[in-house]
Amino acid sequence: MKKLMAMLVMAFMMVGMVSTSAFADAAKGQKYYLKFLKKTTGITGAKFATQHTQAEWKALFADGGAKFIEEYSAKYPGAAEFFKGDKFKEKYMEHIRDFAIEYASDSGNVPSC
Repeated sequence: MKKLMAMLVMAFMMVGMVSTSAFADAAKGQKYYLKFLKKTTGITGAKFATQHTQAEWKALFADGGAKFIEEYSAKYPGAAEFFKGDKFKEKYMEHIRDFAIEYASDSGNVPSC
């Protein structure tokens, strides 16, 4: 019985460790914003994130981020190519979404960028 319980505990721990890397991360989103968007948009990450509330950010990023891409491609034409690229959609968008939601105008959080 102890062996079975130990195996179950170990299995849950392994699943927990593997699955956490699959989630988006606000810290990564902040790094990606600084690396790819700060220069193009000309605004800090704090100013970017506070442009909307958490609910507004969630709505913009719903349905694959189509509304976000449309709004921010028009607002910042220099970043339009980046927003419309496959790499943004596959690798960066979920993290930038979490960054924007984490530091939205109604969150009370302030990023260090």
